[in-house]
Parts: sequence; C-alpha cells; structure tokens
Amino acid sequence: MSDLLLDCRGITKRFGGLVAVNALDLQIPAGSIHSVIGPNGAGKTTLFNCITGFYHPEEGEILLGGSHHLEFLRTDEITRLGVARTYQNIRLFPELTAVENVMVGLHARLESSLLGVLFSSPATRKEERWATEEALRLLEVVGLGGKGDGLASNLPYGDQRRLEIARALATDPKLLLLDEPTAGMNTGETASMIRFIRRLRDDLDITILLIEHDMKLVMEISELITVVDFGQKIAEGKPSEILANPRVIEAYLGRGAAEALDVRTAAAAPGAAHDATSDADADAAADTASDSGTPPGPEPTSSAGSQPDPVDEGGGSA
Repeated sequence: MSDLLLDCRGITKRFGGLVAVNALDLQIPAGSIHSVIGPNGAGKTTLFNCITGFYHPEEGEILLGGSHHLEFLRTDEITRLGVARTYQNIRLFPELTAVENVMVGLHARLESSLLGVLFSSPATRKEERWATEEALRLLEVVGLGGKGDGLASNLPYGDQRRLEIARALATDPKLLLLDEPTAGMNTGETASMIRFIRRLRDDLDITILLIEHDMKLVMEISELITVVDFGQKIAEGKPSEILANPRVIEAYLGRGAAEALDVRTAAAAPGAAHDATSDADADAAADTASDSGTPPGPEPTSSAGSQPDPVDEGGGSA
C-alpha cells in the first residue's frame, strides 16, 4: 500500500472570485480506504469533480498511477483509465431496469461499432450476451441478485445506492470515489454499507476515496482522513489523530470548542497542577463551547458560514 495510486498536487479551482479548492494536496495509497471530510461548502465535491473531469483545475496536477495526468482529460477518458464515482444525489435511470442501469456503465468496455449494432453482427450479439451476464454478476456482487428485472425506481433507497455502485463497478475501476454513500440511510443500512465498502476493497482490490458526513462511519472505516475547510487541507492523519486535532474541532464547532479542548488537555497532562479553580475553568470553557456549537453529525456547517460549492453536473454541493 506504499505506492500512490492518486497524487493531487496544489489543486486550485476558482468560480469567479470564489476559490472553492485552494492549493490542495492529496495522496491516496493504492489499496487504501481514504476519507475526505469537512463542513458543508468546504470544497469536497468540487475536488471530486476535478479528479473525475467534470471540472478542470486552474492550477495543480492530478496524477493517476504516477504517470497519467488527469487535470485536462475528458470524463470518458478518465473513466477508461480506471476512475469511477457515485454521486451525492442518486443518479440512476429510473425507467430502466436494474440490469440495464449496470449495462450503461459497461459501455466504456464495449467495442462494437455502429455498423455492427445496426446489422446485429455475430460479434455484437456475443458482446451483448457478455454485457448482460456481467451486469447480472455485478448485481450479485453488490447484493442485488434476483432484482435485475425490476425498475430502478421501484428499488428501496438502500438498494438504489448499491445499484449506483454496481454501475460504477461496471467500468472496472482501480479508484472508486463515493460521494456520501450512506446519505439518507438508517443505522442498519449504514452498518451494512460499511461492511460492503470494506469487501469492495478487500475482494476486488479497489482503492476507495469517499466523502462522508457520518463521523461514526468515517472513524470506523477509514485508514487515513483528510479534513478540508474553505477549500484548504487543514489536517490529515489516522482517525484517532483527527478526533483530537484542535483545528478540526474548530472547523466543526468554532474556536471556543478548540480552546476548551486545549484547557482540558493541559489539565490532564502528566505533572500538571490540578486544583478546584483550574478544573472549574476547564468545565466552564467546555460548557461555553457546547452552548455555541453543534457536535459533528450528519450535516455539519462550516464555522464561518462559507458558501456552498456551486451545484453542477458532477453532483450536489460538497
């Protein structure tokens, strides 16, 4: 896992006077599960859109596998290099069946010509049979076996999320970007999704990069976490390091919460003087922070009320 699959160097994306992503570095080791978190409007989905070709950054480089530059490629070219994604808002074809939705994702791997399709050549018919069988196999992989003939719109919400992942897997990716894969799910569905994402990495040898607001999921599944605020990387590390990082707490809760953490940390340090006054001060600071902020949860808000990322064809706001 020491080899980098994705290497983003100094990525900057502007929308007029708004800098949505600002000189951001991101390194993703092959075979890892890496999360990008941050308040709403921090620039997370804009970063995904730059990686997948929906946006082209004004500055910086995006390297896949150490050799392929992605920053100026089209979305279809990036897909063929092995990068796939899902979206913050489900984007299925509701009037197509589940198996037909997955077959849409297989298009990047098909080789039939227009003439072959028009005249239904033997090679085209053979490829169509393969595509149908492969789509059914991928439905089994994501736990939707036996549901291929049903309309996508008739599937339960959690199954629609899995179907979208199956369509992404149909492109045969090396890197899978998941944008809030558990949004709208209940506790049981979220636990099932955690196991499913791990299985994707372990069984299919796919590197996972995800955006998520569910802190329990992020801390449980991630090997590394990158925290973004106002388009800049403010912290990166293992889950335990992120939980204790004052800048992360400030981004989610405000400056008072970070100061309260510093007070408590100093009071608990080995050799520190403990008396009733210092303990009372720490408790008062913590109470002040809790009155002024909201703990990290499904929908945290940026500490300074930053503008959300522009909504675009690549997904909703970050």
